[in-house]
Amino acid sequence: MSAATRERRSPVPTAPPPENPSPAAPPAVAPTKERKPAPDAALPFLLDFFPLEGPEHTRLSEFFDRLRKGSLSTTRCVQCSAVHWPPRVACPQCHGETLEWVDLPPGGTIYACSAVLVGAPTGMEHDLPFAVGLVDLDGSALRIFGRIEGKPWSELRIGDRVRFEPFTTGDGRVFYRFRAA
Repeated sequence: MSAATRERRSPVPTAPPPENPSPAAPPAVAPTKERKPAPDAALPFLLDFFPLEGPEHTRLSEFFDRLRKGSLSTTRCVQCSAVHWPPRVACPQCHGETLEWVDLPPGGTIYACSAVLVGAPTGMEHDLPFAVGLVDLDGSALRIFGRIEGKPWSELRIGDRVRFEPFTTGDGRVFYRFRAA
């Protein structure tokens, strides 16, 4: 930085000191004891990438039931015929709440892909590196984001064929991925 630049800069304004500072002002927040998490403590739900799937937790439990049966599905509005991804409980087009479940094609092509090399979601750190991408489903206007398995991320290309597959998380929940051909 040149001397001329330094001269043109104005100093950062500061707040004036208080007129009568209190010498024994209490701290704004009481100090707390440092707590260490229990070694086997379950992660809080909000940090968990996979949702709770039962009907007591979500009105979209049918999506997870269909995944368990090997079917990728979503909702379609009965009133306006709009197909939604992800599945919804109300149509974002016409705001109708009469939706039906429809199966989606299991195959598709990679529209775009990338690698997760660091900063994986909680619980997926041991999977690094892995590939994610957008998949155009065959015969559908939907483009779905998901993890892509079956090939190293460095070998995946736009236009590669993939196929939907359900997988279990190890605690009874199920989700979907795509497998490269």
